[in-house]
Amino acid sequence: MADLRVTYDETANAAYVYLTDPQVRTRSSRMYPCDPVEVGGMINLDFDEQGRLIGIEVLAADSKLPEYLLESSERLDDGGASTG
Repeated sequence: MADLRVTYDETANAAYVYLTDPQVRTRSSRMYPCDPVEVGGMINLDFDEQGRLIGIEVLAADSKLPEYLLESSERLDDGGASTG
């Protein structure tokens, strides 16, 4: 299984799960927001120009993602050095 890159900003309580090669910079050309009422928080799916899923943005991340994933993520907030 490929390594998964996850960034987390505890201040914003937002995480991003990258589904692309970390060495290749892929731009999002379309974002599809999931229904925040149905999932209890905002989750956005990002797609590239070919319609492939390239990333998932998760708001209210501490209630949506497993704790171990957030603990091992690359930290973006001021108080967190990268723990992963």
